[in-house]
Amino acid sequence: MSRPSSLTARVLGLLALCSFLPMPSLAASDPAPSLQAETCSVEGLMDGIRRGLGSKSEAYRKYLRTLLRESAVTLPDAELRAAFERETDPVMLEHLAAALVARTERGADPEAMGVVARRILGERDASLRVASLRALRRTSGTENTGDLYERLVRDASPEVREAAATNLIEDNLHVYSGHHGPAADRAVAAAAASSDPKVTARILDSVSTEHISAESADRIKSLLRSDDASVRAAAVNALGGVPSEQMAGARETLLAMYRDEPDTGVRKMLLQSIAQLGFAGAIPDLQRLRNVDPALAPEVDAWTRVLGMGLQEWSLILREKQRSRQAP
Repeated sequence: MSRPSSLTARVLGLLALCSFLPMPSLAASDPAPSLQAETCSVEGLMDGIRRGLGSKSEAYRKYLRTLLRESAVTLPDAELRAAFERETDPVMLEHLAAALVARTERGADPEAMGVVARRILGERDASLRVASLRALRRTSGTENTGDLYERLVRDASPEVREAAATNLIEDNLHVYSGHHGPAADRAVAAAAASSDPKVTARILDSVSTEHISAESADRIKSLLRSDDASVRAAAVNALGGVPSEQMAGARETLLAMYRDEPDTGVRKMLLQSIAQLGFAGAIPDLQRLRNVDPALAPEVDAWTRVLGMGLQEWSLILREKQRSRQAP
């Protein structure tokens, strides 16, 4: 693949003045470049990137997206913050926000991520709030921005609420691999604070609860009283994965809920979570529920049959249950 022409020359000239390493080959398979710098004009660099993002080369655009974030530690802090505060283009704002986030992530400036959070909370333009939020995705932002997400899930813009939910989900999955209790607790707190049932349900259905606190478990239980069936189902699903010390309480709560729950979909999820909390030990409980809703008796029978196989991993139990559903 040939390098972009005149536009590339402009940006490469700027990078040379800023003491950056030469741009690597633009083959699609190449890894992101390793960039080093001394000092550089943020305004000049951003001007070059702004024009360069119009290139037809995806490899080149990827290089430019990496450029500012990788050089963030060496850029003048005051210039970077000022550029971020005055930027009004969503694409460029995301780049600048990512640079500030990188400064915090790399230990150069513990306050830089807070600058991004404050702009998000004070910004009137929803598209700019979303752009800045994207820069926090898959970072330590869940832990380092206070109650930001609990506030954003109540944002007037559906796009902002969805972006906040996406950040919480992806941070828990890709940064913490579902194994960090405090991050999961913050996600649960945001789900409970949300004014949007779709957002609440999405977070609870997507974030691992295997390391949440007792307080978070109680928050989830409070959502079992929601008027929205999707929220109730998601809360039931989340309770199925709580830590061992909270399983007994969750199981009793779900068993009591089953008799009065009016929604069939929620009742099916109740059966699943009761099974998950007890494995083979849940068989007697499920059998006692069999006649509560005759329409779901086959579902109860399917669970008791699969649990009776003695499988010791939940993923295997779910697989066998899925097979039983597909059987003629």
